Amino acid sequence: MTFQIEPIGVIHSPYKEKFAVPRQPGLVPSARATLALTGDANTPEAVRGIAQFSHLWLLFLFDQNLSAGWRPTVRPPRLGGNDRVGVFASRATFRPNGIGMSAVKLMGIRQEKGQVLLDLAGVDLVDGTPVIDIKPYIPYSDSVPDASGGFAAETPELLPVEFTPAALAQLDGQDADYQKAVIEEVLAQDPRPAYKKGKTDDKCYGVLLFDYNVRFRFVDDKVLVEEIVAPG
Repeated sequence: MTFQIEPIGVIHSPYKEKFAVPRQPGLVPSARATLALTGDANTPEAVRGIAQFSHLWLLFLFDQNLSAGWRPTVRPPRLGGNDRVGVFASRATFRPNGIGMSAVKLMGIRQEKGQVLLDLAGVDLVDGTPVIDIKPYIPYSDSVPDASGGFAAETPELLPVEFTPAALAQLDGQDADYQKAVIEEVLAQDPRPAYKKGKTDDKCYGVLLFDYNVRFRFVDDKVLVEEIVAPG
């Protein structure tokens, strides 16, 4: 049997590309995103009562990977990118049906010119990601305090992040503190390929966050943000 799934909304987030997107929800708590409902789902009736819940489950499509197909085994970054496990023992993006899920914090609900918007925090989704369903997070059933986390049992270690004066000077708008916090929390995760984690290299990396190209290096066990280039 085959089934057709239509997105019910689209995510607007600071992450403009796949590189450096947090590998799990909640790792960058400062990041804010908006879910704009679409089609028949774009009605206040569809979210009636949702404000009672502090968190939501989002089911979404790894739309940028669908054309690449899937793989029965993958190499999770948490295992150094070398050891393979079955795709169903991971949260890899290359899956048979390309469906992901994230638990996110609901910050508010609003409507603007007929558009229903859900304001969210802790989202780990690329800007433009299609969402296919929303479900309330139920603490008594969804949280399992004594669960085993397998090879991903521990919270990832974070690296210290520093900014050059030139980089900080680029963040001079009213959202400067917010943008700095998000950049810091994203880069502290060490977004490099798994085989480079814990190592110093001379490469200058760049990532698109908000409307900036954030350029940084890994120096002496820390991340140094050297330049934040504004559009244009």
